[in-house]
Amino acid sequence: MNEMTFAEAYKAQCVQALDSLDLSKVHMAIDWMKQARADGQTIFTCGNGGSASTASHFVCDMVKGASFNRETRFRIMALTDSLPTLTAYSNDVHYDCVFAEQLKNFAKPGDVVLAISGSGNSPNVLRAVEYANGIGCKTVALTGRDGGKLGPLAQLNINVADPHMGRIEDAHMIVCHMICYYFMDTEKPA
Repeated sequence: MNEMTFAEAYKAQCVQALDSLDLSKVHMAIDWMKQARADGQTIFTCGNGGSASTASHFVCDMVKGASFNRETRFRIMALTDSLPTLTAYSNDVHYDCVFAEQLKNFAKPGDVVLAISGSGNSPNVLRAVEYANGIGCKTVALTGRDGGKLGPLAQLNINVADPHMGRIEDAHMIVCHMICYYFMDTEKPA
């Protein structure tokens, strides 16, 4: 009997992680973003580390890929992308508030906040979702493991029920691609 290589085992475990996704929730996130675009609402993303990269990557895909040459375009912003703002709040106030404070400047009722946290327990992401819920935004979480505190806090939790952070982050990126490529592949450019 041949043993699987590390790469083969990792791939198989990624497929298992993807199989744990509730795709009806991904479709609901697509619907919320479609409605936000139609209503001229803004979508905000946030996360830390690899999740910050996923948040920024998703915004890039939505701004360029899902908006270029389209009659209607997404208003979307990664709260992770202003390094001066992040470091000012981190240094002068506290890292826990870096995303919520930006939402206080920009978010309005009806906007969508996509919060990404593999553990579901990042304090700054939790504060952002608490604020967003409080002003009437729609909140979507991408979480891993058991969803942490973020899962039940968000109005829509797309959970990757896997303990491995790498596979959680892989699946989060795939969910983001499911969302943006829905718009890129099913809606024709003008």
